[in-house]
Amino acid sequence: MTISFLVTHSGGFHADELLSTVILARLFPDARLVRSRDAAWITPAPDRLIYDVGRAYDAQAGVFDHHQRPAPLREDGRPLSSFGLVWRHFGRGYLRALAVPEPDVEAIHADFDAGFVLPIDLMDNGALDPSTAGPLLADLTLPMLLESLKPVFDDPDPQAESQAFAHAQAIAQAFIEASIRRKAAKARAEAVVLRAIVDAGTARVLELPQGMPFRAAIEKAGADHLLFVIHPRERDWALTGIRKAEDGFAQRADLPEAWAGLTDAALEAASGVPGARFCHNGRFIAVAETREAILEMARIAVREAEAP
Repeated sequence: MTISFLVTHSGGFHADELLSTVILARLFPDARLVRSRDAAWITPAPDRLIYDVGRAYDAQAGVFDHHQRPAPLREDGRPLSSFGLVWRHFGRGYLRALAVPEPDVEAIHADFDAGFVLPIDLMDNGALDPSTAGPLLADLTLPMLLESLKPVFDDPDPQAESQAFAHAQAIAQAFIEASIRRKAAKARAEAVVLRAIVDAGTARVLELPQGMPFRAAIEKAGADHLLFVIHPRERDWALTGIRKAEDGFAQRADLPEAWAGLTDAALEAASGVPGARFCHNGRFIAVAETREAILEMARIAVREAEAP
């Protein structure tokens, strides 16, 4: 089957069909986008995919709408938007098109669905209000930001809607691809961190070859003995704490209180380590000029953390 047309509704646009277009345009780059409510276009045919319009959800016929009754639901009963439907059927292909390694496809597909697609589904169906993000952030949620790119009501340009959609699509693509890149990078980092944990044995400090996400892999490995992580940066080395939870700031162990907020000579004097250069006032990261200096700072930090 050759898909020549990607068909969605005309008029004002929303996040769900914008984001769906990003997915489908990647998989069918030669297909032409058609924004129309004309029956001739929104009637199923072998040469098109129809989404967010059509009053049906029929994957075999190539129709992915959610406005009809009964509306399509997730397994847990929560509503789907066209984006959720498109992601369900085309998301894995999209990830492969972005060169996500095959062993990571299923995990990233599920992770992106839960953290990115589901909120779009809920907001588009009125099951989640943007105000739940708080009064300062309600207008800064992704759906609201994308919809803010629609032309104003009295724009006289007949091409305003189409131009605005294309502009918003490019921005939506950037957000989706950035999210996928981060998730794919996290999977790569996990493999590196797990190897480093094995190499570290019972040491309290984990050394990594560069800065990367590490907390999830440490949790996965059950490496509860680790207190700190060190890694090289462009011109120096960093010593960081390990957060107890993903959504909090509490560390397994804080850096020494005497180092807090100090830099250069003052930190060298307080730590006794030549080359010590910086310690954050929050005591979750410190920096030194060399590996030897950061290792010594790590040893001191571990000794103090283990002291009664």
